Amino acid sequence: MEKLTGLPEVAYTSDCQARIAFEVIANRWDGVIVYTLGESGPMRPRALLSRIGGISPKVLNEALRRLEYNGLVERRVYAEAPPRVDYSLTEAGGALLEPMRAMGAWAKRYADTVLDAQERFGERGRSRAQAAPRP
Repeated sequence: MEKLTGLPEVAYTSDCQARIAFEVIANRWDGVIVYTLGESGPMRPRALLSRIGGISPKVLNEALRRLEYNGLVERRVYAEAPPRVDYSLTEAGGALLEPMRAMGAWAKRYADTVLDAQERFGERGRSRAQAAPRP
């Protein structure tokens, strides 16, 4: 494996601050929401549901709360009737867009490799299970 250049000297250990970056976008929907807000600007929850697709209102609400807790999105409530709320990225949330785009480029290049490896691993597990003697 070749040495990676251009990366900061960070020791990836159990107490490493770099883990925070991975943890805040590790959830299935959090990265999608951050990316959508980054590309589209402030949005209301209904608009996010429509734009993202495949996410329930409950799961969206949980993800937005988690992202707000982590300081990546800001919830803005407008004093109107009926009440209106929208979400936008904070500076920290916007700063995630560049590494997320890099991860997207990585996925485009290596997704088939990863899926092929997963398939081979699954086949290996199935063949072992079939070869094992039954009690």
